[in-house]
Amino acid sequence: MRIVTWNINSVRLRMPIVEKLTQQVAPDVICLQETKVHDDQFPFQDIQALGYPHIAINGIKGYNGVCILSKHPLSDIGSHSWTGKSDGRHIYATLPNGVEVHSLYVPAGGDEPDRAINDKFGHKLDFVDEMAVWFGQNRKATDKIMVMGDLNIAPLEHDVWSHKQLLKIVSHTPIEVEKFNAAQTAFGWVDCMRKFVPDEEKLYTWWSYRSKDWRAANKGRRLDHAWATPALADQVTAMQVLSDARDWEKPSDHVPVILDLAG
Repeated sequence: MRIVTWNINSVRLRMPIVEKLTQQVAPDVICLQETKVHDDQFPFQDIQALGYPHIAINGIKGYNGVCILSKHPLSDIGSHSWTGKSDGRHIYATLPNGVEVHSLYVPAGGDEPDRAINDKFGHKLDFVDEMAVWFGQNRKATDKIMVMGDLNIAPLEHDVWSHKQLLKIVSHTPIEVEKFNAAQTAFGWVDCMRKFVPDEEKLYTWWSYRSKDWRAANKGRRLDHAWATPALADQVTAMQVLSDARDWEKPSDHVPVILDLAG
């Protein structure tokens, strides 16, 4: 089974590259974030025409929004309102093989890494704090569960183009990394991307629109992640970051992350 996660930055605007993804990669399941569409305006027919008849969505008008697109039936569909906000950041469903997949979009956190002056940053920290407890309270780490999505934090030194220069930039600040690591450790999540790429190697999934030649500058960050419970992690047999998608027509600033699962 092949599973993809991608912050698409408006699913309706970028349907042509969603189609290109399905043609090139042929995923069984696609987790999208920032769909930016209310549920009643979601492009169901276009998605189903690509071969994904099973769709779980949690959207709001104009921003955020997540979904799971699947070639296979989805059951036990649900979501959680993180920090008490119904803002379209989470959807989950169970696949026929028993794997529960979560598509998750963590708040970006604004520009100032100080919750005293930036409510968005406080919201982000609270969200990640809740991640550290919610899964333990509502799921079993012995089950086969995967979290895919834009978690908006680049935790490792080589998850950013310059560790030193980004220490005070939202997404790589010490407090964010501390809370991110706590959330990962609390449930025993396995970092499926770093399972295949050593920590000392650069690994990015996002490049700013502000860079005219993103590839030459290569000032990227790894904001998108794939976590699996230990019960599932051994079944993850391959991982690819489809960086070429950053050059597709009208691209997202994020690129797809592709995982292959055995069984």
